[in-house]
Amino acid sequence: MITNQQSGTRIDEVAAGIYRINTPLDVIPGGFTFNSYLIVDDEPLLFHAGYRKLFPFTAEAVSKVIPVEQLRFIGGSHFEGDEFGALNDFLTAAPEATPFGSDVGALTSLNDFAVRPARGLVDGEELSIGGRRMKWLYTPHVPHGWDCGVLFDLSTKTLLCGDLFTQPGANMPAVTESEVLTASEGMRGMMDYYAHATSTSTILERLAGFQPALLACQHGSAYRGDGAALLRELRATLEKATS
Repeated sequence: MITNQQSGTRIDEVAAGIYRINTPLDVIPGGFTFNSYLIVDDEPLLFHAGYRKLFPFTAEAVSKVIPVEQLRFIGGSHFEGDEFGALNDFLTAAPEATPFGSDVGALTSLNDFAVRPARGLVDGEELSIGGRRMKWLYTPHVPHGWDCGVLFDLSTKTLLCGDLFTQPGANMPAVTESEVLTASEGMRGMMDYYAHATSTSTILERLAGFQPALLACQHGSAYRGDGAALLRELRATLEKATS
């Protein structure tokens, strides 16, 4: 559903109670998309606040599902503008919401930036938001950022995987069952944003072990299918590239 004609922002339910909020921006040739994910439960969670300049459009999309003030958790994968730029705007609009990220992220960035103290999650910590349990998985430098982590919804087996499988393009379907590695590798070839850490293969194999049914990417389409196989294919591709 298009929620703002001016920005092209739309919201789509990509798994039960999980909504992809998407805004295209003309920042590279061919366009690029920025996604936030709203997880609806007793204590709703927003993963990626988005750029500050996109706050009105992201908040408008949230309001099509729940009142913005009902948000209780607002966080992201790692500290960058497209993950946390609008954090304080959302914290103002949702006065009972708690900002969150990795414990490293809270230490190095969030507790300085946010208008309220952040909850720093340690690896494997579970966050209950009602009927759902969200597991935080610390993924330092994968694909980049010492503070990097991803969030896994145990009920729908959705992996909110941040900048993994970043796909270029403006008119992307909300969900695809076609492989997205080719597109994401094209993006990596254009501007290599991976840290190529020594632990990358181990981290990707660990994520594959959770057998995700949906990869909720921050840029491009969400991927529905054998997430474990795709993560292992990414691992093999990166190993070959750095060998």
